Formats: sequence, structure tokens, C-alpha cells
Amino acid sequence: MLKEYKTIREVVGPLMLVEGVEGVTYNELVEIRQANGERRRGKVLEVSGDRALVQLFEVSNGLQIATASAVFLGRGIELGVSTDMLGRVFSGMGDPRDGGPALIPEKRMDINGEPLNPAARDYPSEFIQTGISVIDGLNTLVRGQKLPVFSGSGLPHAQLATQIARQAKVLGGESNFAVVFAAIGITFEEANYFITDFQRTGAIEHAVLFMNLADEPAVERIATPRMALTAAEYLAYEKDMHVLVILTDMTNYAEALREVSAARKEVPGRRGYPGYLYTDLASLYERAGRIKGKAGSITQIPILSMPEDDKTHPIPDLTGYITEGQIILSRELNRKGITPPIDALPSLSRLKDKGIGEGKTRKDHAATMNQLFAAYSRGKEAKELAVILGEASLSDVDKKYAAFSDAFEKQYVSQGYETDRSIQETLDLGWKLLTMLPRGELKRIRDEMVDEFLPAAEQAEEDV
Repeated sequence: MLKEYKTIREVVGPLMLVEGVEGVTYNELVEIRQANGERRRGKVLEVSGDRALVQLFEVSNGLQIATASAVFLGRGIELGVSTDMLGRVFSGMGDPRDGGPALIPEKRMDINGEPLNPAARDYPSEFIQTGISVIDGLNTLVRGQKLPVFSGSGLPHAQLATQIARQAKVLGGESNFAVVFAAIGITFEEANYFITDFQRTGAIEHAVLFMNLADEPAVERIATPRMALTAAEYLAYEKDMHVLVILTDMTNYAEALREVSAARKEVPGRRGYPGYLYTDLASLYERAGRIKGKAGSITQIPILSMPEDDKTHPIPDLTGYITEGQIILSRELNRKGITPPIDALPSLSRLKDKGIGEGKTRKDHAATMNQLFAAYSRGKEAKELAVILGEASLSDVDKKYAAFSDAFEKQYVSQGYETDRSIQETLDLGWKLLTMLPRGELKRIRDEMVDEFLPAAEQAEEDV
């Protein structure tokens, strides 16, 4: 029998203090019942002796604490899960948002997840094709990896997110692939864009969408990514699916944490964010991976907009420590009209060498990746030198590298948001670009590989 407490003493913003409680635990779900029959929910943030601090999921306006009672439900926030989730749109708290019927769950799962034994983890090693050349070719995504996208205000990370969600697939396992998409603290226009794009392309058939809008309570923003990851864990570990989780925008999530921390009067850390920001982000990111003996997996792409494009800001800084690389969007490339404006040089996938090569992509992948990266880097340096000293100061070879740099951005990086390139097309395009350089400059590719692939690329270029 659940016990009612009529001892609500204080409400400050989204926080409520209940006294005289017994057996209450951290993160426990609370129901606040008013005399007029209205019910609101919250969760326990802190327990000190017989006092419990409760965070409300809704605004506290109109709450009559003199006549209201608090009922502690003895469990945490749970999500009802079922394979019927696929093709549906939910709110940040897991309620249907698409006008469809309520889900009949196969089971209910705690949104905070179960602790995972590190020894049970399997190493990420399988290639995921996003259809985006600069990711597939140079910063390969591997099944079970955490690869964030670092964006900036006004940059097109929403378009990139929908393109990845639409195009991503595990080669040979397409039928068992699912996308869980969580939008955190976004505007109504953004939510409408995401939903419309998923419906327009048919991607929604193998996707689960969680939408949290900017005008909804901060605590819902904190719950949204956990709802998404709980759905992903069910599909991956119980239904053996390869699940790609896209979380956007993690900056809004961190801002909600800061808002709640300030309401609790906690001592702030860097830039006012709570001191536990690192461990809180880790509790989300570390829910990606593969488990030995399980066919399914969770791959994560968190997207965050860096305030003032600052990579040293606490959110991207801490995210970089926890995850395995980063994809960085460039404001300069965006101004040039490069779409998507991914900057290949500072971007990095620390697991890229684990998912490429013969039997996974193609035997020339690693060598061409290194050669393209080095050639683009040298071409950028040659262009910078030309700006300072004039083009006449460049050698003939440097001029070819400068031309290569421009062609690389226009043909390899800039492919638009609707083009879905296979890994073979990406690798062939890389060889085509390398024909612009003298053969003697291809120092990062073995001679026998150059002999095998370069003539075909040269012939294709002549045919054009």
C-alpha cells in the first residue's frame, strides 16, 4: 500500500520539499495529488533524514501545497517498450506525440539503465556506412562507437543529423537496423522539420523519435536522452537489432542540468555547470557499445552546438574525453557553400582503423585515407602561403596540391544532403582526385596498390 504524505512544506520553482518521509530512495518517482483530482509527477533528487527534495516534471504554477499530498511510487521513471515503437513519435517523457494510440508495452524498463560489466563489452569492429564520403572515407563510424558531431550556432547540424539517420546502414545487415532519434530542447519548427523529413523519406519506418520542445520543463529535457537510450537498449539487446542513436542537441541537455543545479543551490563548476557534468554525460555516452554474446549493438552520434564555436567549452571538452573522436562542422566551409560543411582535418574517428580494410570496406581504404588527408592538408598550407606571398611563390607541385584542395572540398566533401554514396563510390572518388597529383607524390600508398587502382581512375577521368 502506497503511503500519502500531506507534509509538503515548500515549492521553489521546479523543486518541492516533503518532510516526514520513510523508505524513500534517490530517483524514485513521485505523484503529487491535488484536492481537485489533478495529478502531477516528479522524481526524488535528494534524501536527507526524513526530508525528500522532489523535482517536478511540470511547472509548479497553481499547485496548492496546503491541500496536496505526495505519493512515492517505489520505482524510478520507466519506459514501456515494444517493437511497435518503430515508426512512432513520442514526447520527451515517452508519451505518444503523433496522434497514434498509446503503446501496449511488452515490458517496462528503468530509463537509467542497468550497470554494464566492462568485461562483457565487445570491441567495436564493424563498418557503418553513412553515405557521407568525408565520414565513411576519412573518419569511419564503427558499430558500437560513440562519435559526436561538434557544431556551432546556425550551422546545418539538423540537416546532417537527418541525412545520417536516413542513410546509415550496416552492410549485409540492413534489415535489422534501427534509428533512435532524440531531439532535446528544440523549437517547434525544428521538430516539424525532423518529423516531416523522416516521413517524406520513409526513414520513420525503422526509427523511433523522441521530441522534447524548448517550452517544456527542464527535467523533461534531462529525461529525453535516457528515454531514447532505454528504447535503444531494448531493441539492441533483446531484439538483436543494430541501433544508431542520434542525440541533438546535447548543449540544451547540459543547460537543463545547469538550471536544475542552480535551483538546488549547488556549488557551480566551470562556467556555472554542475561539478558532476562529466559523470552525468558519461552515464549517457557509455550506454553505447556491443555486449559479448549479443547480436545487437548501440552506436551513438551525440550532436552538440559549441557556444561561441569554442572547442574548450566544458560541453565539447568533456564530451571529447568520453567519446571516441569528433566530427567538426566548419563555419568557413559553410560560407563557401560546402554541404555538409565537415572539416576533415580536425575531425577524427579513433576507431576508424578497426572498421576498414579487406572484408569490411576495401583493401585500399586505409592507404587512400592517409594519402587524401595528407594531400588536403598540404594543399591548404599551399593556399595559405599563396595568400601571404602570392601564387608566384608556389612551386608547380604546390600549385597542384592547392588545386587538389579546392577539388577535394567541392567534389569529395560537398555532396549535398540528399546524395547517398556507397563506400565503393567514395573510394573510387578518392582515387579520381589523386590523379591530380604526380604519381611520385603518392608516398602513403604501396606501389602495387597504386598500379592496381590508379589506371582505372585515370581511365575514368579521361572518359569524362
